[in-house]
Amino acid sequence: MTQAVTRPIDSEPAEPQEQRVTPLELFLDLVFVLAITQVTGYVSHDPTWTRLFEGLAILAVAWWVWSAYAWLGNTAGSDEGIARVVLMAAAAGMLIASLAVPHAFGSDALIFAIAIFAVRLIHLGAYSLIARMRGDTDLATVVAGLAQSVLPASILLVIAGTQDGVTQALLWAAALTVDYGGLAVRGPRGWSVQAGHFAERHGLIIIIALGESVVAVGAGTLGVPLDAGVVTGALLGLVVACALWWAYFDVVALAAERRLRRAEGSEALAIARDSYSYLHLPMVAGIIFFSVGVKKTLAHVGDPLHTVPAVALCGGVALYLLAHVAFRLRNMHSWSVRRVVCAAILLALIPAAVSLPALLTLGLVAAVSAGLIAYEAIRYAEARDRLRRAALSPG
Repeated sequence: MTQAVTRPIDSEPAEPQEQRVTPLELFLDLVFVLAITQVTGYVSHDPTWTRLFEGLAILAVAWWVWSAYAWLGNTAGSDEGIARVVLMAAAAGMLIASLAVPHAFGSDALIFAIAIFAVRLIHLGAYSLIARMRGDTDLATVVAGLAQSVLPASILLVIAGTQDGVTQALLWAAALTVDYGGLAVRGPRGWSVQAGHFAERHGLIIIIALGESVVAVGAGTLGVPLDAGVVTGALLGLVVACALWWAYFDVVALAAERRLRRAEGSEALAIARDSYSYLHLPMVAGIIFFSVGVKKTLAHVGDPLHTVPAVALCGGVALYLLAHVAFRLRNMHSWSVRRVVCAAILLALIPAAVSLPALLTLGLVAAVSAGLIAYEAIRYAEARDRLRRAALSPG
C-alpha cells in the first residue's frame, strides 16, 4: 500500500493541509467505471455459474489494481508533475483491460493480462520514483516487498492468458491468492495513510458502483416496450439503489472515517487495509450482482428469473449488507443484527425467485431494503443524529 503525504511528489515541503481527491483521480475512477460496466455486461449476457465466477474474478483483479492506485494517490498527495503522467498512463492501460473484459477468459485473455501487467508495472515504477526523489529508503524497502507479490501474480495472469479451461482457471485463482494473500501475510507495516482522502476515495467508488446499478436499469429497458410493468420495475430498482446508498453514506461511512482518523500507527494501517482495501470489494461486488439481476428482471418482468439472475438479484443485496456487517465488526467491534437478518431474508427469497414473476421478486427485494432503512432511521433516530454530529464535527 502506501505512505501518505500532503504535498506533490516533486515539490518542496508545504504546510500540512487536508488532502482531497483530485480531479485526475476521479478521471481514473471513470475509466474504472468502464471495467465495472463490462463486468455487468459480461455476466448478464450469458448468466451461468461459470460466467458469474469469472465475472467475480475479473472484478477482483480490477479492484486490486484500483486499490493500489488509491494508495498511490494517498502517497503522491497531488496530481501535478510526474503523478499526472503516471495516472494518465494507468488510465490508458485500464482502458485496454476494460475493452478486453468481454473475452477476458477467451480470445482476449492475453491482451487483458498484459494490460493489467503494464498498469501494475507503472504503479511499482511510480512508487520507486517517489522513494528515490524523496530519498525515502523506508518507502523503497516497502515497495520492494510489494513487488514480491505484484510481479508473480501478474506473471501468473499473463501465463493464464495463454491457457484455457481448468488450467486457466487455476492460474487465475493462484494469481488472486498471491496478490490478495501477499498483503495479508506481509502486513501493512511501513506504510502510512491519510484518513480523509482514503475514506473519500472509497466512498466515491461506492457511488460509481451504484451509478452502474442505475445504468443497468436503463440497459434492461432497451428494446422493451415501456409499459406499466417496466416503469414499476425501474422505480423499484431505483428504490433498492437508494437504500444501498443510504445504508452506506448515512452513518456507516462517516463513523468509519472518524474511526480511521482517530487510529494511529499500525492500527490505522490495519483498518485501512481491512475495512477499505479488502471489505469494500464485496460491497462493490454485491452492487454489481444486483445490477445483473435488475437488468435481467426488466427484460422479462412477468417471467420468473433463472437461477443465476435470481442469485444475483437477491444475493447481491445480501452480500452488500453482509459486507457492511463485517465492516462494522472490524471498525466498531459490534454486530448489526438487523442487517444480518435482512441478508438472511434476501437469501431465503432465492428459491422463490425462480418461481415468482421477476417484478414481484424485485418488489420484495425493494421492500426488504427500504424496510431496513426505515426501521434504522426510526428506531435509532437519536443515536443516528448523535453519530452524524460527532462524525461531521472537527476532530
